[in-house]
Amino acid sequence: MKILGNVNSVESMGLVDGPGIRYVVFLQGCELRCLYCHNPETWDKTKQCESLTAEELIKKIVRFKSYFGNEGGVTFSGGEPLLQPHFLLECLKLCKQEKINTAIDTAGVGFGDYEEILKYTDLVILDIKAVKEEDYKKITGQSMARFKKFLQACQEQNKKLWLRQVIVPGINNTKENIFELKEFIKDIKNVEKVELLPYKTIGVQKYKTLKLKYRLEGVEDMDEKQCKELEKLLLS
Repeated sequence: MKILGNVNSVESMGLVDGPGIRYVVFLQGCELRCLYCHNPETWDKTKQCESLTAEELIKKIVRFKSYFGNEGGVTFSGGEPLLQPHFLLECLKLCKQEKINTAIDTAGVGFGDYEEILKYTDLVILDIKAVKEEDYKKITGQSMARFKKFLQACQEQNKKLWLRQVIVPGINNTKENIFELKEFIKDIKNVEKVELLPYKTIGVQKYKTLKLKYRLEGVEDMDEKQCKELEKLLLS
């Protein structure tokens, strides 16, 4: 029986989800409930979106292959792509057969055979929600255990990493947080890039539409200039 993937949406010419021009696949389902999440419509694993086999999805992707050039490719995002590990693995294998560069944009909170998945993954874009257990739980509602397990798998497989953290006013926009993050990532191997992303309120309307409580009501967008200054401090 063919494995079906539950795909929330796709972006055919993404420019911020990995190197070059990328076809971005947003897979449905996420078990984290991050305070600042701007895609709550991707949470529900049972929500019926577009169901596709890996072969059907790759046919769509291949049509854009000529745009990828030497750097571009496909990024599997979400939601959380690791919550559909069997479908993800089939897609990654087919991409490699087509000689397409692959990336996973993930919080590292899923399940499946990480070793096999990472074998067909060229780049992992890893979202570091927080580096201390209490802060991680406050932001996501979950423990850091699965994140740490996935990060360890990345290290064992020597995967190239881009590390990201969303910076939110009043939560982690402090020098103390930056120094803790710096300490956390200093021993991580194969880090190609580290980015701080400024919190945006762009998802607020989605919560209203879905009749969900927005827990950062009243928190304004993170000042982009201050975010860049914190990033400089992190990279110094």
